[in-house]
Amino acid sequence: MSKPERVVLIGVAGDSGCGKSTFLRRLADLFGEEQMTVICLDDYHSLDRKGRKAAGVTALNPKANNFDLMAEQIKAIKNGETIDKPIYNHETGELDPPEKIEPNHIVVIEGLHPLYDERVRELLDFSVYLDISDEVKIAWKIQRDMAERGHTYEDVLASINARKPDFEAYIDPQKAHADVVLRVLPTQLVEDEKEGKILRVQMIQREGVEGFEPVYLFDEGSTIDWVPCGRKLTCSYPGIRLHYGPDSYYGNEVSILEVDGQFDNLEEMIYIEGHLSKTDTKYYGEMSHLLLQHKDYPGSANGTGLFQVLTGLKMRSAYERLTSKEMKVATVQV
Repeated sequence: MSKPERVVLIGVAGDSGCGKSTFLRRLADLFGEEQMTVICLDDYHSLDRKGRKAAGVTALNPKANNFDLMAEQIKAIKNGETIDKPIYNHETGELDPPEKIEPNHIVVIEGLHPLYDERVRELLDFSVYLDISDEVKIAWKIQRDMAERGHTYEDVLASINARKPDFEAYIDPQKAHADVVLRVLPTQLVEDEKEGKILRVQMIQREGVEGFEPVYLFDEGSTIDWVPCGRKLTCSYPGIRLHYGPDSYYGNEVSILEVDGQFDNLEEMIYIEGHLSKTDTKYYGEMSHLLLQHKDYPGSANGTGLFQVLTGLKMRSAYERLTSKEMKVATVQV
């Protein structure tokens, strides 16, 4: 593998179980696995499982993490240096001997805290926060833990509530710093839908980020509500609705693109793609092709998959812009 002229650093933040691993698989499709190295920031836990229990802190608490080492090593790898990264063993709950990580063309740092420490945040070339609303998080966790793990409803709620204070204090506020927030909410198409099967998903895109042009629907800057034609897009009850418009989010100007409902036939996604602009696709239909390539991935039939693909295309565009700029500088110096 060739040594990169420039390491492009991407941050993927969010709570556990919010879809980070699916999003990373979509990024690997775009960049190629050889070109991309993923660093899980859990490896910078300073306390192992026993240590956290003794100190009475969760892994979400900054006291359980070594941010000085994280900042030092992420800066080193962005500068093209090899690092000896620590390893947190999820099975044993202990810290294992470190491993060597070489710089790569794209380095993704993912986990609970990519946007928490200002020193690390400033190194990022692009960042996304995956935000699952409490209602959906509870619905998903109940289905998984009660069906697969035999937990009671009370157990599930207790485990969510035990993490909640630290989540609200240290994880959730990071979305204020992200270039894109992918937000998963309960549907508004059906009253009291409690199972999280039909979702309303938003792509909240920050305005004014250098080199990043938000995706828009029909007319940039307008406020649009669109129910697509039933003859061109098959949608069973309760149908599908798209929304686009300007807004403010944590004091930042943003554009919000929203899909509420399910796509029944991904082959028809080209109809939606034809009405979106500034998607950073290389050819007409690429967005639809990327979704169809892995229609078995979780969220492919709703806005989650669509917006993960669109965010990945934006990251690819940022990578190409930054590396071509680097090449131009190198050419001028020669």
